[in-house]
This record gives sequence, structure tokens and C-alpha cells, in this order.
Amino acid sequence: MVKRDGRREDFSKEKLLSGIKKACQKRPISPKTTEDLVERIVNEVTDKYEREVPGEVLGKIVMDALREIDEVAYVRFASVYRRFQEATDFVQEVKKLGGKP
Repeated sequence: MVKRDGRREDFSKEKLLSGIKKACQKRPISPKTTEDLVERIVNEVTDKYEREVPGEVLGKIVMDALREIDEVAYVRFASVYRRFQEATDFVQEVKKLGGKP
């Protein structure tokens, strides 16, 4: 995986699961749902990228997947991934959810 700063890091399914679990903490999301989500993401990434997946792409895939299952988990993940600095960053992201089909 290629990180934002250009560093390369081995893709870790465990690290992916850990990040998703943190975002889903104390939400009505079963462990099976999070495990299935990780499998789906891993399959998507390995199907599309033979060697290295850009971290930006992986983050977007995770955010899109979380957005489908739980908006709070999505905002939690987005806040870390996008490095929200201010409360207004959260507000803007939540406002975007209001336009969700």
C-alpha cells in the first residue's frame, strides 16, 4: 500500500479490521457484518490492484462501505482518515449525509 506521504507499507487485513472496528464501536453493527465488510473490501482491492493500492483509494472504499451500513461509523472513520481539525469539519460531513439518497 502506498501511504499519503509516499511511504510503502504492507497491506494488513488485521489493520483494516481494527480501523473498521474502532469506527463501529458501540454501534448496532454485528461482528459478522464488520468481518464481511472487511472481506468485501479486501476482495475489491485485490481484484483491482495487482501490486499496490494507494492509501487514498483504500480509505475511500472503506468510507463508502461504512456509509452504506452506518452513518455514525462513517463519520468516525472519515474524521480520522480526512484528519478533521475543527468541529465545523464534522458538521460539513454530516450535512453531506443529509443529501444521501
